[in-house]
Amino acid sequence: MAVPKSRTSLSKSRKRRGANRWRAQQLNKCGNCGAVTPSHIACPSCGHYGDRPVLDRVVDSF
Repeated sequence: MAVPKSRTSLSKSRKRRGANRWRAQQLNKCGNCGAVTPSHIACPSCGHYGDRPVLDRVVDSF
């Protein structure tokens, strides 16, 4: 069986556990319509991802 050579320090084990923590979702403004959109997801209001239209949506202009 494998046996550890030395004891794992508290900071080392806490760093390892900290990698699995919950993080809040990043929100960005859409470059096309200005709506708040989660990052790496197409804009639900206008259908653009970056500068390309990927979903068929109609933007209402006032």
